[in-house]
Amino acid sequence: MYWGRDDCPAKIATIFLLFFNLVAIVILSRGKCGLSKCITRYLVAMAAADLMVVIIHVIFYRINRMYLSINFLFLTPVCIVNFGMYMVAIDCSVWFTVAFTFDRFVAICCQKLQSKYCIEKTATVIIATVFLVSCVRNIPFYISAEPAFIIDNVPWHCVPSAASLTSSFWKAYEWIDSIITPLLPMLLILLFNALTVKHIVAANKVRRGLQSSSENQNDPEIKNRTKSMVLLFAISANFILLWITYVIHSVNWPVINFDYADKYYSNPIYVTQQVGFMLQLLCSCTNTCIYGLTQKKFREELKNGVRYLFTLNGNVCKQQRTSMDVESGL
Repeated sequence: MYWGRDDCPAKIATIFLLFFNLVAIVILSRGKCGLSKCITRYLVAMAAADLMVVIIHVIFYRINRMYLSINFLFLTPVCIVNFGMYMVAIDCSVWFTVAFTFDRFVAICCQKLQSKYCIEKTATVIIATVFLVSCVRNIPFYISAEPAFIIDNVPWHCVPSAASLTSSFWKAYEWIDSIITPLLPMLLILLFNALTVKHIVAANKVRRGLQSSSENQNDPEIKNRTKSMVLLFAISANFILLWITYVIHSVNWPVINFDYADKYYSNPIYVTQQVGFMLQLLCSCTNTCIYGLTQKKFREELKNGVRYLFTLNGNVCKQQRTSMDVESGL
């Protein structure tokens, strides 16, 4: 159970994913980023879901299989729970993003509904609902799995059962699953962002028409709206680009072949599958990066945290040197 020499990129990427999501959760939970409690709830939920994806799938599944070989995680019951939790975490990560995008759409475009919808209580209910629906929706993955092999009456690993491979129900479920995550979220994010941008452009035109050219150049409201447009485009492009490979692969090769048997780099299907998984997992940190690092107060909180760590480390070292000097003097 050790890290090998050739696993440095995987180790660095995993540490980065864990670190940033943990930092994002801590900073956002403090509530000092100038964001409303509603927005904060969504961002914390997104970061938590992304963190679970990294822990459950990247560490417990991929890194464990390649480097750690913790046998307990290979037992069939643990394997089934691990895979099911991974599917739930992915669903939550995607649909929390959709929920947050819709919340921003309501806040900007639906002023009458804003006071009732864009509140902390509503955000909490939606987050809890998404989580519960994701758990229920992924029950078939638990039911359809079986041990890959049995040694001394101990089941190891998990694979789709033979019945599920030929089941019409499972094939239909696979197509529905591909639509629910992530085809439908992609369409909804594009729709909400397009409507939001359209509203911002129309509002900016009206505002420019009521002001002089000099006032337009220094108008903070127009600048904020422009930043919102850039942010929305960045979010949409990031989500679509990182998921499109997985979508193309899942349409032609269902999720039931998660453990693709022909694992050779010369096989284009396997290469496409692994690239899709890699980009999908990368999306587990970029959403939080985009939302968080575009906020000035978030960056200030991050800088303050780094300064605190260095100051704390410096104070500890100074205290240690002082104590050593005192002991040497005695």
